[in-house]
Amino acid sequence: MDAGEATVFIVEDDEAVRDSLKMMLESLGHKVAAFERADAFLEAYDPECPGCIVLDIRMPGMNGMELQRKLNAMTSILPIIFVTGHGDVPMAVEAMQQGAVDFVQKPYREQELLDKIQKAIAQDAENRQELREVQVIRGRYDELTPRESEVMAMMVDGKANKVIAIDLDISQRTVEIHRARVMEKMNARSLAQLVRMSMALKNDA
Repeated sequence: MDAGEATVFIVEDDEAVRDSLKMMLESLGHKVAAFERADAFLEAYDPECPGCIVLDIRMPGMNGMELQRKLNAMTSILPIIFVTGHGDVPMAVEAMQQGAVDFVQKPYREQELLDKIQKAIAQDAENRQELREVQVIRGRYDELTPRESEVMAMMVDGKANKVIAIDLDISQRTVEIHRARVMEKMNARSLAQLVRMSMALKNDA
């Protein structure tokens, strides 16, 4: 799978529904990969490949909910839109609680599903951008010395140089040098930006 281009993954056991949806999406310029079974999708799954999943909730073998649980266990961030039949709403609500972004009931209006797909692809792109930014911040943070990490934590807590110096039993001048190195290594233009970086690292932990 191409890890660069957003793909709509259709996991649907009904061949007629699967083919018509695939044709419709491709006619609108979407890249599509269709699967008859959940396990077939799992075999082809690439966490680096962006897009979204349009997933039938009821399928023979592994059903949509079971696939969602497996993807969650793999820390997948691919947004899932569940396609549900009549009477599946309680299952769809549970799926939403497990992290699905939306669900659509059969028979659905094509435009309704298209809107949800566009929204899911945009959300996936945003999520991946945030992840990349956190990875960059993590890489910078890992370059700090243990002492610089200590100083950064105290800076983020709003402690003054004098207080940091007393707490660490070092001179204020040494604190100033560490602060400057922290700001430089983290590529932070302000303390506020450093605080946001620190929060991003905590949220990612």
